[in-house]
Amino acid sequence: MINFHVDRSSSVPAYAQLVRQVREALRIGTLRPGDQLPTVRSVVTACTVNPTTVLKAYRELELSGLVEARQGAGTFVSGTLGHADPHVMARLCGSLARWLGQAREAGLEDEDVQALLASVIAANAAPARRENAEGAA
Repeated sequence: MINFHVDRSSSVPAYAQLVRQVREALRIGTLRPGDQLPTVRSVVTACTVNPTTVLKAYRELELSGLVEARQGAGTFVSGTLGHADPHVMARLCGSLARWLGQAREAGLEDEDVQALLASVIAANAAPARRENAEGAA
């Protein structure tokens, strides 16, 4: 089961934060097809958001084919994202947690870590894009 949280200081709308959390949980294997999402009422209570916010998030997930609403039963995961081996994901998660501990010891804050991660992703994506472009030519 996923435990939603909403960062009120974020510029990202609450419904988009909920959508992102489901998509991330699908990618890392925390959610799988058949799993039930929390009820709208429980998300409203836990995150102190408007029911319309949760319904909007669930509707967006449904339109993208990731969940399905079952009348009287709830909302269930129906799609997947990513295909990583769960054992590999667990190992990488452990490595990343250790790295994050080192980053914290070095004085990095969340925004520092996010900026560093984004820059490494961007730097490593550029060679892959070049290889794909060269292979297509």
